[in-house]
Amino acid sequence: MKAAVVLAGCGVMDGAEIHEAVMTLYAIDKNGGSYQIFAPNVAQHHVINHITGEVMKESRNVLIEAARIARGKIKALTEYRAEEFDALIFPGGFGVAKNLCTYAFDGPECHVDRVVEQAIRATHRAGKPIGALCISPVLIAKVLGDVTVTIGSDSGTAADIGKLGGNHENRQHGEVTVDRKNLIVTAPCYMLNASISEIADDAEAVVITLMKLSGKEQ
Repeated sequence: MKAAVVLAGCGVMDGAEIHEAVMTLYAIDKNGGSYQIFAPNVAQHHVINHITGEVMKESRNVLIEAARIARGKIKALTEYRAEEFDALIFPGGFGVAKNLCTYAFDGPECHVDRVVEQAIRATHRAGKPIGALCISPVLIAKVLGDVTVTIGSDSGTAADIGKLGGNHENRQHGEVTVDRKNLIVTAPCYMLNASISEIADDAEAVVITLMKLSGKEQ
């Protein structure tokens, strides 16, 4: 399976969740797949000091920050073409809800970055599966509406998914929700209390399911 992985920056509080991103890449490689990392070339909403949790007086770029995780091997999301990949995957992190969309600030009334929305819609139209970890299923529900996803068991976020037209299923670590009609695969990751090994389990469960849906299983 050749996967496109979209990152929302670098760091759980203002970008991509690094453990989820790395474990997703590891799961793809471990199971015989390949990947290309993408990120939107936009300004971060803000920069957070990950020790204090306070907003810093800095400005950063999502693509440049995500390049840290990608070791520089990254492309702007405008270069993504659904026909060139077997699956599209979104690791989590608050950057998804701050940089890829505005859910962290606006709840169900949020708006989605135009290029991010185009990537999701193009993949869906092409009949290619989409994976979403942690908070990312909210992004998918905002764009596609009537999908079935999981973010774990948080009742508030699950209710918001309902307001977006989606359906939520409670899941624990190692469990995925598979929407076979829309080819959406989701897992809770850090939306539940988690160890890094549980994050690895969740990421691998998503990746293996995407491989099955895309016909690229080992």
